[in-house]
Amino acid sequence: MDELEITPAAVKARLDSGEKLVLIDVREPWEHQLCRIEGATLIPLGTLAASLQTLPDVDELVCYCHHGMRSLDAAAWLRFQGIEKAKSLSGGIERWSVEIDPKVPRY
Repeated sequence: MDELEITPAAVKARLDSGEKLVLIDVREPWEHQLCRIEGATLIPLGTLAASLQTLPDVDELVCYCHHGMRSLDAAAWLRFQGIEKAKSLSGGIERWSVEIDPKVPRY
């Protein structure tokens, strides 16, 4: 089984190389309004089960939250649902802001 977490640097490198990674923001709407990773889709963790059928049919998707805990739960649950390459952004959007894009506000 693949690693459940992926680093911000690995996500950035793959996006920069033109890969079509699907980013799922599992935070709450108020958090998404504060800051987001460009191109991400907001599906709060509490609505993930109800939104399962709306997820794009892709090989891999990356979930993220504030610090990486909710997204870890989301990725593990998605794998249990058969999305074998679901991953969690290690450290969440906080680590993304620190390591990749300082223009993303921290909260």
